[in-house]
Amino acid sequence: MILELINGPEDIKKLSKQELDILSQEIRDFLVGKISVTGGHLASNLGVVELTMAIYLAFDLPKDKVIWDVGHQSYTHKILSGRREEFDDLRQYGGISGFPKRKESPCDAFDTGHSSTSISAGLGLAQARDVLGEDHFVVSVIGDGALTGGMAYEALNNAARMNKNFIIILNDNNMSISENVGGMSTYLNSIRTGEGYLDLKRHVTNVLSRIPGIGEQIIDKISRTKNGIKQLLIPGMLFENMGITYLGPVDGHNVKALSRTLREAKKLPHTVLVHVITQKGKGYAPAERNPSKFHGVEPFNIITGEPKKKKKDPSYTDVFSKAICRLAEQDKRIVAVTAAMPDGTGLKRFSRLYPDRFFDVGIAEEHAVTSAAGMAAGGLKPVVAVYSSFLQRSFDQILHDVCIQNLPVVFAIDRAGLVGSDGETHQGIFDLSYLTAIPNMSVFAPKNLWELMDGLEFALSYNGPFALRYPRGGAYQGLKNFRAPIEYGKGEMIYEECDIALLAVGSMVSTGEHVRQKLKAEGWNCTLANGRFVKPFDRELVDRLAKKHWLIVIMEENVLQGGYGPGVSTYIHEHYPHVKIMNIALPDSYVEHGNVSLLRKGLGIDSDSIIWRLKKEYLDMERQNAEWKRLK
Repeated sequence: MILELINGPEDIKKLSKQELDILSQEIRDFLVGKISVTGGHLASNLGVVELTMAIYLAFDLPKDKVIWDVGHQSYTHKILSGRREEFDDLRQYGGISGFPKRKESPCDAFDTGHSSTSISAGLGLAQARDVLGEDHFVVSVIGDGALTGGMAYEALNNAARMNKNFIIILNDNNMSISENVGGMSTYLNSIRTGEGYLDLKRHVTNVLSRIPGIGEQIIDKISRTKNGIKQLLIPGMLFENMGITYLGPVDGHNVKALSRTLREAKKLPHTVLVHVITQKGKGYAPAERNPSKFHGVEPFNIITGEPKKKKKDPSYTDVFSKAICRLAEQDKRIVAVTAAMPDGTGLKRFSRLYPDRFFDVGIAEEHAVTSAAGMAAGGLKPVVAVYSSFLQRSFDQILHDVCIQNLPVVFAIDRAGLVGSDGETHQGIFDLSYLTAIPNMSVFAPKNLWELMDGLEFALSYNGPFALRYPRGGAYQGLKNFRAPIEYGKGEMIYEECDIALLAVGSMVSTGEHVRQKLKAEGWNCTLANGRFVKPFDRELVDRLAKKHWLIVIMEENVLQGGYGPGVSTYIHEHYPHVKIMNIALPDSYVEHGNVSLLRKGLGIDSDSIIWRLKKEYLDMERQNAEWKRLK
């Protein structure tokens, strides 16, 4: 196999054209085979095989720096840089990440995971290169979808001011390429980037500028005429008008054409954008037919493309999807907003049923929130459905545009807590901390699927900012008989005893139930309470617990700093200093990729770890009591 010859970034340059053609197919076969076992991002990676190969042929990694926007399409890059043999553990606990990681390889120039960041990061690397007097190329790869993010345009605006080489590759997988445009584009690119053309252009400009009185007018007229012709022939005038040279479109599955164009781009002494047309999912029929389905996949059957594990229970996303559609049927003012994720957030069904009330703003979370604020100010009831890790991109808009005005915007926060295999950039473990810091924001964490349905209905009746946060995966169906009506700021007593009290919110209520069951089997007294509201927390419920228990265990799936626990702990310390408190939360650190069960165990928030800490606390208390008795 040709693929076995690739053990480092320089190895691909030793291959013939025929071997390169074989390599591209072998990489696709390799990716399909490995991802069918581990899961991961498939369609996007199949679409950039040749593009990645061309980058490795045209540049010298790791000396040259390549930044992959989002980074989920970096699998071929990882293969070509020498990480092929590590793919059995892709996205697994202790294995390689599904995204670029600087600590993983010197060929990973910048950590990425969220969208629309690569041009800014690349521009910064290029500026660092120039300030330090270094000599290498910087390349930012960005998808057409990521260009909907405002940060990308902020970066483009600044990139236009570069007076040294900086290359942006626009990976466009939403269009087809036509031969006549491609042929004309290739011809124009070769002329416009040729050294002779550039020298002639500079010489003519210098000569004309010396003509007294009319020289500058002639230059301006030629420039305006040239730009008019360009607008007819060149599809990239948006970038040209910003001051960025546009090359393309180029067939993204033609390694030779791509390599040639990238080498031409290296000649330019300023920012250049190379427009590449690719097909998402290329080479694997099921992914070609349905690229969205194969964007991020669980392990699947290669022949059919179907998941190996059939989904049995509804997910929280499914429950939210049905609930918002049911409520929207009853209230015409309910609208839904998403940032390019109608499938992932469960709004696909809503978009079909109520197309006039559905707004997909693209990868633009900041705009999603502020536009929802405008809708609320205009009399609508907007629901912004978003992943926890992406909502943090719009912190200022939540604070400035929604909460200062106390507008009734509902935030349906999916994938809150640990999400697993996508790792640090996707764990939803900070939302409680930053949302509870904002005045006027209310935060609710349902314990099971029924409480999510009731919580959404309550949120839409509440006249102010309201956040519901719920985890990824199957919706918990336990505690079905505990469905007390929701009152603002009130929790729920589930089992009331004495000695030890478990006060949990959201996904940790089910963990609390398991802890209680195990403790009861050993003869311990144990209370279980559902906090429900993280903000405002139920002080009456805490008072009730503090009066009957020597230990209160506060449980949340969020980082401890700024989360639910510290606020409740402060209140208990102030009013009940004799009560011991144990906070079960995530550490003040970033959580890497891995199976959620393994992560929970490693981070000490699974039931067995909590019980171990409880028993240790009890033994410590017994020793202290014995010591007091001895001293007396």
